[in-house]
Amino acid sequence: MPGAVTLVALEVGTPGGMERQVGELCMGLLERGHRVTVVAARCGLPAHPGLRVIRVRVPRRPAALAYPAFIVAGSLALHRHRAGVVHATQAVVCNRVDVLTVHFCHHGFRAAFGTPQMARDSLPYRVNAAAMAWMGRAAERICYRPGRARRLVVVSGGLALELERHFPGRRDLATVIANGVDRAGFAPDPAVGAEVRDHLGLAADDLVALFVGGDWDRKGLSFAIEGVAAAGQWHLVVVGYGDEARYRALSSRCAAGTRVHFTGTSPDPARFYACADALLLPSAYEGFPLVGLEAAASGLPLLAGRVNGIEELVEEGRNGWFVERDAEAIAERLRMLGADRALRIGMGLAARDSSEPYTWDKVVDAYEGLYEALASDPRASSG
Repeated sequence: MPGAVTLVALEVGTPGGMERQVGELCMGLLERGHRVTVVAARCGLPAHPGLRVIRVRVPRRPAALAYPAFIVAGSLALHRHRAGVVHATQAVVCNRVDVLTVHFCHHGFRAAFGTPQMARDSLPYRVNAAAMAWMGRAAERICYRPGRARRLVVVSGGLALELERHFPGRRDLATVIANGVDRAGFAPDPAVGAEVRDHLGLAADDLVALFVGGDWDRKGLSFAIEGVAAAGQWHLVVVGYGDEARYRALSSRCAAGTRVHFTGTSPDPARFYACADALLLPSAYEGFPLVGLEAAASGLPLLAGRVNGIEELVEEGRNGWFVERDAEAIAERLRMLGADRALRIGMGLAARDSSEPYTWDKVVDAYEGLYEALASDPRASSG
């Protein structure tokens, strides 16, 4: 039966994987008659009769200030406005909650990648990134303790293993609920693809690899650029925010400056998937990137690092390949795709098929089932 749910996150329904996931969950719950309270610093959801938004006023930047400010202010707001089942995204409040979804494990990221995430390589950004990395790990140690969350949800099997490794006392309370994708919104669309290509100055027969996301160091944009440069005939479209001047300079040094196209962030990324021939994501660490699911639903062969979520999505040689963070290895796969149109089409169709199990309806179903189980649990609810 529909009930009350309180969703807590730094941002809801704004660009970004976690933000879009919680936004899709919220809208799905509202459509099924649930009353939803959102506690967030920013909310991009449309108005709805069943939606109540509690905006937490914190500075937007730097992140090292915004994050602890939200932990304090968000915890106070949640204490005042909580209703029904309380569901937090990431370790963002100190209150006890019923459900806490983990999209990104800071302990796991440190073990896999080491270097803190930063948009630009400068002293202020390095200080901000180091502070955020330390606070993220500290918040995980606090929020993942027994008694802080009744159930942890992770978005991939790989994250479940990381949880077991770094927080062994919590693994038995963890549930895997993968991310989803709108297969109608992300689908092959040659007409839209042609419009985008025309806007970017690309010919109909140009080969186009797509890179989507921020945190360009972690996601491997430098390897993507160098791989495209070595492949010769391919273009690279980069959708997202980062140190554009630095990567434009790299493109020029690789003699690929005219073949690398920076678009900035986009409220409608589906248009860019429609113009591409393959996804290129040589990432070092992920929880379960929506980019992979969106590219698959859009019918793109997947060339991606062997990271959480992608490991469960890519079928080597069928819908794509795992690629190392190595320019020549990437270039070799791009050349194979470029030389064989039938291979590109076949992999794209297989990728589209592989996205079928990942729908937002199934995500909402899984969370509804979890909420109902917790609501009917005779043990005391979080408070």
